[in-house]
Amino acid sequence: MKRITLTGIVGIVLIVLFMTACTAGPNAFAGTVNEAGKTAGFFKGLWHGFISLFTFIVSLFSDSVNVYEVHNKGALYDLGFIIGVSAFFGGSGAGGSSRRYRR
Repeated sequence: MKRITLTGIVGIVLIVLFMTACTAGPNAFAGTVNEAGKTAGFFKGLWHGFISLFTFIVSLFSDSVNVYEVHNKGALYDLGFIIGVSAFFGGSGAGGSSRRYRR
């Protein structure tokens, strides 16, 4: 039987805390305009999804930066955001192929 170390327990607790801290809340501002009178659409969502890792790191140190644009057009912005995130983090689908490569 494998022994669980203190590092493993701390790692599991940190992963659980990270996952629960990042849950989404209601988006009451979807469809509303920002101060400039604009809403974010598909391409803005695509860009925000692509830069989400860097935005997340900056948002840890700044209160004026958000990962997700709350003044968006709804489903199109969400679609662009998801495509951008999956493109940046390697969600192209090649990992699911049945072909194995030898080293």
